[in-house]
Amino acid sequence: MLKIAVYSAAFSLLALATGRPATPQSSTPPSSAAAKSHSATTLSDSAFAKKAAEGGLAEVKFGQLAEERGSSTAVKDFGKRMVADHSKADEQLQNDAAKEKVTLPANMNKTDQATYDRLSKLSGSAFDRAYARDMVRDHKADIAEFEHESQHGQQQWTKDFASQTLPTLRDHLKQAEEMLQTVEQTKAPKS
Repeated sequence: MLKIAVYSAAFSLLALATGRPATPQSSTPPSSAAAKSHSATTLSDSAFAKKAAEGGLAEVKFGQLAEERGSSTAVKDFGKRMVADHSKADEQLQNDAAKEKVTLPANMNKTDQATYDRLSKLSGSAFDRAYARDMVRDHKADIAEFEHESQHGQQQWTKDFASQTLPTLRDHLKQAEEMLQTVEQTKAPKS
């Protein structure tokens, strides 16, 4: 009876960690559950890597767009930094994933493509404001995901990548918030 209770508790913890509903199968022996647990964790770390790769690709594309379409020096400079920093991080992630035989996406996801399409139709101060807002929102979400992976990831290579990238992402957020403040002030009439 204790063995079943331990198994149920472990399965519930796995469900919390992976974000999947807890649906234990009583016919599965504990040794098989451990193998499935490792597999689910591996998929979670791989999913993080794939999402990070898509996000990095998007940040580079958005940065290039900011350099082309932005009217503010702050936006153009931030875009240039996004291209440089995310290209470097993407290269590191690609190298790490290749060593682990994990294939990463080569394109943005549909949501990021839609954002790119929306931003590409804007110019001047309208582009600056939309881009700055998106960068603040995106970097807040990225930081939360990278913090979670750095603390709860199971594979060392994804934990290391997340931990090593976090300081840069935090700096990006700080700069994005400053950029947003700058472009929001330029739209307000001066008294």
